[in-house]
Amino acid sequence: MGIVVLKFGGTSVSTPEKRAMIVRRVAETRENGYQVAVVVSAMGRNGDPYSTDTLKSLVLEEHPGVTPRELDLIMSCGEIISAAVLAATLTNKGIVSRALTGPQAGFLTDGSFSEAEVVDCQPEKVFDSLNRGEVPVITGFQGADSTGEINTLGRGGSDTSAVILGAALKAEMVEIYTDVSGIMTADPVVLKEAKVIEQITYGEVCQLAYEGAKVIHPRAVEVAMRNNITVIVRGHDGSTPGTVITGEAALKDGSFSTRGRRAVTGIAHSVDLAQFLIEFADPDSEREQKVFQRIGEANINIDLISVFPDVKAFTVREEDCAGVEEILRSLDLSYRLEKGCAKVSVVGVGMHSIPGVMARVVQALNQQNVKILQSGDSNITISLLIKKEDLLPAVKVLHSTFNL
Repeated sequence: MGIVVLKFGGTSVSTPEKRAMIVRRVAETRENGYQVAVVVSAMGRNGDPYSTDTLKSLVLEEHPGVTPRELDLIMSCGEIISAAVLAATLTNKGIVSRALTGPQAGFLTDGSFSEAEVVDCQPEKVFDSLNRGEVPVITGFQGADSTGEINTLGRGGSDTSAVILGAALKAEMVEIYTDVSGIMTADPVVLKEAKVIEQITYGEVCQLAYEGAKVIHPRAVEVAMRNNITVIVRGHDGSTPGTVITGEAALKDGSFSTRGRRAVTGIAHSVDLAQFLIEFADPDSEREQKVFQRIGEANINIDLISVFPDVKAFTVREEDCAGVEEILRSLDLSYRLEKGCAKVSVVGVGMHSIPGVMARVVQALNQQNVKILQSGDSNITISLLIKKEDLLPAVKVLHSTFNL
């Protein structure tokens, strides 16, 4: 009998009515001949009593200097509450269930508090529960290191937990239920015309996530890609097919033949960026090296790097501007700073085999009088730096240009 892992986000477990929908999803999946393991996030969002952010603020507001160890302990409680409540709900509805913490489910972490990596997963207790005919409900977002210390996994940790568990169980698929209908062609908050993408490759969804899309964490997709696990992202009521995430080879099968040679699959964006243009009057490789070295030592991430003999350009988050300016002044370098920027990225596995994509992007933005401040690309992504006020027209015209 095949295994399916069902992962439910915070809004999906937040009310008795929504937990009743989970019961129906679990029952339907079992009726289709699968064993089911469930992974859950903490209930609700910030402000709700048992959400991770609420639990975190409970201690930080009174004790801002709390140690990372104690902070991880309190943050791990939200998923434990969700797992226990959902397991009780399932059992009460005739589906015998057992709640398991991340450590009980076999998640071994590297010992890093708040941003731990899972180094191994040995889910013996999960298998035992499945073999008894139960539905194990596992806490996402957490594990324990070799000394038994609780570690949380950081943003997107529950998605990552679900896919890691799916790989360890050799599951046929992992289904992630969230508060959107699937992975969209653009952010529906920015563009109401955005549509659900039916099928997408691991590489495409990873790139969309890195460029600002927030539906699924790239770490989860990377695990799925390494283990060739199909992941489906759909709305928490299960009423729509959602988005199938799979390998590029699978898209060429008959079931995905309608995809064709599409250049662009989706559009992502990020805001509150700033551009630095550093001017070098004379070539000076040592000072150039010091710029990037000191920025790295300050734990400041840079993006969209363009290097020319006399000018170096890159972007940072606006909140990091002061730190970069201090570094540049200490090196006696002249620079220009452009705040209020946004980055829009078109992503598609087809663009590396279809010529003229960049020309279409530039033409579309020119039609809307959107000024391109800087660009960068990879084999499946073209990213453009623009002013923040131009973001909506840019996303809209690109979405239309590529018929998304």
